[in-house]
Amino acid sequence: MITPDTKDWTWVLERSCPDCGLDAPAVVREDVAGMVRANAAVWVELLAGERDGLGRRPSPDTWSPLEYACHVRDVFRLFDVRLGLMLAEDGPLFANWDQDVTAAEERYGEQDPAVVAVELAEAAERLAASFERVAGRQWQRTGNRSDGARFTVESFSRYLIHDPLHHLYDVTGVRY
Repeated sequence: MITPDTKDWTWVLERSCPDCGLDAPAVVREDVAGMVRANAAVWVELLAGERDGLGRRPSPDTWSPLEYACHVRDVFRLFDVRLGLMLAEDGPLFANWDQDVTAAEERYGEQDPAVVAVELAEAAERLAASFERVAGRQWQRTGNRSDGARFTVESFSRYLIHDPLHHLYDVTGVRY
C-alpha cells in the first residue's frame, strides 16, 4: 500500500499545476469531452506498449503505470456517475471514494493491461458523451463532496480533466 494522497486538489481550479502544467482555470468547458478522449487514447497506447514494466512501481510509494491507468479508468467512471447526479438532482452529495482502498481491493497492479485499455476507453467515451450533452444553464448545476467542496458542472469538468492529465505526467514525465 502506498502512502495515501490526502491533498485537497481543488486548488487546481484557481491556478496552473506546477507539476503537470495544466492551467485548469483556462480550460474551455466545451473542450473537456475532446480532452477526455485524447487522454484516453494516450493511456490506451501506453497500455499496448511494452508490457513488462507496466505493473512495476518506480518506488514503493508510487503507483505503477498500470495502477495509474486503472485509477484513471475508475475516475472516468466515477465522474460520469457524479455528473449524472448533478444533472438529475439538486445539489447532490457525493458518496466518499477512497482511491487507495479501491486500488488495493481491486488489485490494480494485477489487472490485465489489455482489458484495462478497453475499459478505460469505454469509460472515457461515456464520460465525454455525457459532457457533450451538457447545455446552457446545466453548466451551473451543483454537486457537493462530503468534505465540503462544492462544484458546478463547469468547475467539475475542469477539476476532472486535471486528474488524468496529471497522472499521464506522473507516468511519462511529459507536461501538458
